[in-house]
Amino acid sequence: FNTVLYTGDGASSNAITGVGFQPDWLWIKNRVRSGVSHVLVDSVRGLGDNGVNLNTLSSDNTNAEFNQSDADGVSSLNSDGFTVGYNNSNAFNLSADSYVAWNWKAGGTTPTKTYKVVVVSDSGNKYRFRNSADSATFAQSAVTLNLQEGGTYVFDWSDSSAQGHPIRFSTTSDGTHGGGTEYTTGVVKDNSAYTTTITVAAGAPTLYYYCQIHSGMGGQVNTNSTHGQSNFDGTSQSVVSANTSAGFSIVQYEGLASGTQTVGHGLNSAPELIIFKNRDDTSSWVVYTEPVGTSGFLLLNSSGGKNTSDVSNTFNSTAPTNSVFTVGTNNAVGGNGETIISYCFHSVEGYSKVGRYLSNNSTDGTFVYLGFRPSWVMIKRLATTDWEILDTARDVDFNPNEKRLEANTTQTEATTTSSSGFFADFLSNGFKLRGNGSHANGGTAATYIFLAFAEAPQKFANAR
Repeated sequence: FNTVLYTGDGASSNAITGVGFQPDWLWIKNRVRSGVSHVLVDSVRGLGDNGVNLNTLSSDNTNAEFNQSDADGVSSLNSDGFTVGYNNSNAFNLSADSYVAWNWKAGGTTPTKTYKVVVVSDSGNKYRFRNSADSATFAQSAVTLNLQEGGTYVFDWSDSSAQGHPIRFSTTSDGTHGGGTEYTTGVVKDNSAYTTTITVAAGAPTLYYYCQIHSGMGGQVNTNSTHGQSNFDGTSQSVVSANTSAGFSIVQYEGLASGTQTVGHGLNSAPELIIFKNRDDTSSWVVYTEPVGTSGFLLLNSSGGKNTSDVSNTFNSTAPTNSVFTVGTNNAVGGNGETIISYCFHSVEGYSKVGRYLSNNSTDGTFVYLGFRPSWVMIKRLATTDWEILDTARDVDFNPNEKRLEANTTQTEATTTSSSGFFADFLSNGFKLRGNGSHANGGTAATYIFLAFAEAPQKFANAR
């Protein structure tokens, strides 16, 4: 994670650097102009076709994903930042306006993953894929895979059912066996180890995986310039870009018409906070957080408190596990045939913390232990308050940290040090609230949830 500040120049291409990595999730807010929405883009949804259309979401409203020309938004995610343009929007690059950009790294540009393959009898022999723990087989045969350009993928067919069915790749649906041409770019075949490895080249065509000996066993491989790859840990296939050392993943999946589904999230521990958004529908941003559990949820686009509307069809009373989360048919998390994006977080010692605290309604406010000095904190009361964000990039004075933005509103950056306001001291091992305003420390023993990231994590170079 890293925060950068920049000033708009009104040009068609303004390259922002200093992030230190290529962001997978980018969140931008105009600091000085009221009525301007937040802008959220990510590498799993992508920036559209060749940067011409931008897949943009805003945390302050329920709008479906909308597209903008590349002259009016984020046109690229780069190795040290991103590029924004300007046409007629104030959200990205208005001349002389001040902006903040929060950046997270998920799986990055060169992920690696191993797929364990078995063969089952399903109207003839078919390939199926095992889950990450190699403890269960995905229920569908010859599925379409999603692989990322730049990623390296090992197909392990060492299971006794698969050893007689060497996996190969082709640009035709049945490969060499059906008269096509075997695809070998970036492919390493090791029959003695029963593995076939492919590093997907930039611009690779749509491929097909097939058995070198027998026809009709495989399926299609989408080779995507967007990030993420197929995950088979749940009952539904998901596309996941995960930074396991940082406890962060971006997950995309499709909703079902009925029933529940489990969705693989790609992390090694259960997510403690998940933000969901339906890309195709005007649904709210649903937030699962461990302190609320599955009895309700919060809405990122709203100041409202715990919401229990249609809760039985949201998480189906099932908490996330180390491999999957569970969703129902609530349109915000599982609309029939609609595409859902989710951002998953769990705490990592010395780097990030998801948690809760109780207010004391005092100007000598609650101290919240993190185990690190924070660089970014987002706070929300379980009752009615806004989602408040503080960071050390916008507030360079040592303490107090007082420049806040609200994830659910289009307001400008606010500053307050009044006793009833919201501000905090960022300390070496956590943060201490100053003021007794309802946004962060109001009421006696009121519950607040938070998400925090470290200023200088020593342990996780992949996550900054």
